[in-house]
Amino acid sequence: MAKVTVDGIEVEVPNGASVLQAAELAGKEIPRFCYHDRLSVAGNCRMCLVEVEKSPKPVASCAFPVADGMVVKTDSPMVRQARRGVMEFLLINHPLDCPICDQGGECDLQDQSMGYGMDHSRYRENKRAVKDKNLGPLVKTVMTRCIQCTRCVRFAAEIAGVPELGATARGENMEIGTYVERTLSSELSGNLIDICPVGALTSKPYAFVARSWELKKTDAIDVFDAVGCNIRIDARGPEVLRILPRLNEDVNEEWLADKSRFSVDGLKRRRLDRPWVRRDGKLVEASWREAFAAIASQIKGRDPARIGAIAGDLCDAESMLALKDLMAALGSATLDCRQDGARLDATRRDFYLFNTTIAGIEDADAILLIGTNPRREAPVLNARIRKRWLAGAISIAAIGEEADLTYPVTELGSSPQALAELRRGDGAFAAILREAKRPMIVLGQGALRRVDGASVLAAAWALAAECGALSADWHGFNVLHTAAARVGALDLGFLPGAGGKDVAGMMAGGVDLLWLLGADEIDMARIGADTFDFYKGHHGDRGAARADVILPGAAYTEKNGTYVNTEGRVQRSEFAAFPPGEAREDWRILRAFAETLGHRLPYDDLPALRERLAAVAPVFGRIDDLPRRGVVDLTPPAADPAALGAEPLVPAVINYYQTDPISRASPTMAACTETHYPAIAEAAE
Repeated sequence: MAKVTVDGIEVEVPNGASVLQAAELAGKEIPRFCYHDRLSVAGNCRMCLVEVEKSPKPVASCAFPVADGMVVKTDSPMVRQARRGVMEFLLINHPLDCPICDQGGECDLQDQSMGYGMDHSRYRENKRAVKDKNLGPLVKTVMTRCIQCTRCVRFAAEIAGVPELGATARGENMEIGTYVERTLSSELSGNLIDICPVGALTSKPYAFVARSWELKKTDAIDVFDAVGCNIRIDARGPEVLRILPRLNEDVNEEWLADKSRFSVDGLKRRRLDRPWVRRDGKLVEASWREAFAAIASQIKGRDPARIGAIAGDLCDAESMLALKDLMAALGSATLDCRQDGARLDATRRDFYLFNTTIAGIEDADAILLIGTNPRREAPVLNARIRKRWLAGAISIAAIGEEADLTYPVTELGSSPQALAELRRGDGAFAAILREAKRPMIVLGQGALRRVDGASVLAAAWALAAECGALSADWHGFNVLHTAAARVGALDLGFLPGAGGKDVAGMMAGGVDLLWLLGADEIDMARIGADTFDFYKGHHGDRGAARADVILPGAAYTEKNGTYVNTEGRVQRSEFAAFPPGEAREDWRILRAFAETLGHRLPYDDLPALRERLAAVAPVFGRIDDLPRRGVVDLTPPAADPAALGAEPLVPAVINYYQTDPISRASPTMAACTETHYPAIAEAAE
């Protein structure tokens, strides 16, 4: 440790730390443009100049290492003059277009020019103009504003792992671009907007929509995958206009995937805003009383065993518990949360969790991916795996369809038979797994949706036990989910009870009445023609098209909800905007309907419902508390680990940009699909 004095304050910092980091430890803020905590040091903006004792000139604090006994001044006359000079140079070519720049109010250059800028310029030459680059439907460019900080270049190469941005030419002619003009192919490209310190890269869908000070900001949780990224919802009046990431080091750091960020325009399209009832083969508008009466008339006198319920992928825990309680009151045990038919074992929590935790990926020294493409299924989690790979000394292998995951992967085969080979010790990676101190096995939904999914799960657990991935201080068995609601539903036991039927049983004519709680990912054509189907959701998607009664619900931005991510972390999302028309929160609809049937649910408000949540599953009483766990019980899942099929593993997500009702309603996601998956877009048309 080195002792450094910063403006008279002595601090102890690790050897090799920069002067800028030492200054921040001392509580001194250093202006910067090119420096970013999570990117490599470039040292090219020179805004972070400080005075170091015995140095003849100011030094760039971001790139200057500390030394024991160093004395640093961050606000001396020399430093202030140097920073003013740097700011003057930066503004030589920067256009004075703050009134029409979407970065206005959130611009580092704007903020720092207030502290170090002048009210006039000594330069009379014409400002240079740079052609704007077309980076696709998500990121808008105004490259004349670019100050060549290269944050975007470093982010694309280091974090996203898709090095498509770079600099061409030199000096005054230098430009940032994609060399040959093309659309950015990363699923994390929206983060370029956040890290750009000027208005050179902004959001194309959000262009000229609102100013930051007009927006009401609400903390929430992302539901477009199972990572549970922390987000901030920016709304103006009744409309959600923007979604940005929030900092959470244990989950998403400060990144957010593109679908989660840009699907926001799908929240106001194809919305269900009033109840509908099918009469004479046609859906007609109805009142809540009429819709409830239509459902009640079908339920009364019906055999409870012939009533079923399916929970969708975007549901909050409160609504699923209310539906489960309603089904219990009706006497039905036919309910399921696995729309895709995944063979998950819910007898123990660590059979279906990402037990290593997302932050724990950084401690692994070998990773095996089975039937998963994390780049499509969980881009932020995939970036964490890439971060671990960049740190060095790790081997990564995959079983399943070959894909570019942004880091090198050893392909072991496309079928589960490769699992059996690893258990026998065949191949070089089998030895790597057994020699690793902290190996990880990640099982995707593509491996669990198969007929032999339960056996694949058992085989993966057995391999984890045999290679030392299960110990008292390390849990290396992981299931990567793709649905935000799945883990919470499993925790609540939203599964078939004694004598109940799963999704396949319901689809095979096992029910006469079917309640779809935001369930849109099942094949609606498989629902029997005689099955009375009521759908409660927020978009007119697949489920609503087939329904006999439609009840309009609230989207995730329009309610207070509890979600459990793939690692088992319980998080709460806050209400940001009112649902449209007559739509209501899901649990309130279910509670009101239960009273219509004469079954009063044991809660009248949200606090009482959340008390009931914690009583049913104590994990819901521990909000955002996820201790690192090891394995005490090595009892394996019940299935036969040897009963593996030979068919290739199929990925769970084919089109990253359209996986749910909200993203399918989004014009921006449709444009991304047309750009990145033209064959899928043509088939949809």
